[in-house]
Amino acid sequence: MGNPVKKIAILGSTGSIGQQTLDIIRTFPQRFEIIGLTAGQNTELLNKQIEEFKPKFYWHGGKDAKTDIAGSEKLSPEELAGHPTVDLVVIAASGKAGLAPTLAAVKAGKTVALANKESLVAAGEIITTEAKKHGVRILPIDSEHSAIWQCLRGENQPPARIILTASGGPFRHYSKTELEAVTPQQALKHPSWKMGRKVTIDSATLMNKGLEIIEARWLFDTPFDRIDVVVHPQSIIHSMVEFPDGSTKAQLSHPDMRLPIQYALSYPERWPNQNVTKMNWDKTKELTFEAPDMESFPCLKLAVEAGKRGGTYPAVLCAADETAVELFLSGQIKFTDIACLVEQLLFEHQSLFRPSLDEIAAADAWAREKTMELAAGAYRC
Repeated sequence: MGNPVKKIAILGSTGSIGQQTLDIIRTFPQRFEIIGLTAGQNTELLNKQIEEFKPKFYWHGGKDAKTDIAGSEKLSPEELAGHPTVDLVVIAASGKAGLAPTLAAVKAGKTVALANKESLVAAGEIITTEAKKHGVRILPIDSEHSAIWQCLRGENQPPARIILTASGGPFRHYSKTELEAVTPQQALKHPSWKMGRKVTIDSATLMNKGLEIIEARWLFDTPFDRIDVVVHPQSIIHSMVEFPDGSTKAQLSHPDMRLPIQYALSYPERWPNQNVTKMNWDKTKELTFEAPDMESFPCLKLAVEAGKRGGTYPAVLCAADETAVELFLSGQIKFTDIACLVEQLLFEHQSLFRPSLDEIAAADAWAREKTMELAAGAYRC
């Protein structure tokens, strides 16, 4: 008998992760069947993807696009994530758009390949509790969390320490004055990775690494005081795990998001892929490490503090950051204002302990509105 065909839904198929997921599926067409695709506003690309992969279901948030596509039925992301014909759901949508579909997939017993940090950051306890209840595996697509997952495979003891690596972004040696002058065009040029706009800005502020710490806490059931960050500019070591005896495992590869995506799709197997660049070790000159600069890049510290406080603080962190990033990209605030606005929102927020999903949504809405209000008013960092 041949290998069973995995039936997949990709939520956020027109974004960076979604497009790279489809690249993997093109390489192994006999292994997968696309059941559904969703997108936000990029309906032109979605229509091309539908024409190529002919999914049974689709959804988009485009206001001006046609609402009916021949041969496909329109389903909401939540309906698609929990649909009986789907085996695996790839959550590639960014921001709060990934939360409800992730929870729907988990409650329906689907395997989840997760690239959306905000879901676990804002509602990690709710999602992981439901995953345990329904026997669901959450397979990380982020390169760092995929690396940790791979390092932990085969081990029967919990890690002594998880070490997330960070490229440091393009501005890690900038002065405060230089950071204040950073433009969106500069911030969108990541030195190592091809990513979506929001994640690229988060990488430049180091907010991305803070969100990853919170995500790792829930994915690997590890307390915050055993999760560290080290800056590794070459982006070859994707993360490390230290064990009680002092041994450390690291996962190394060329910086290409298709590798962790493929591992989540092929798990528990590893498939040869000639389209992915392999490491040329005799040409690799050095692997260097340094501590992150939390004074110049306070978003990392803010994220760790929000994660440790828990409650609705992480939801406010995500919403304030997502809104501030949008304001920066549209030229309404400075690069350094992102951290200032997030810090002010966390200071003003009155958190709820062990919130419900509705309470998390309310905190999210409050944070977005308040961030816009501060940015439009007399508040200055």
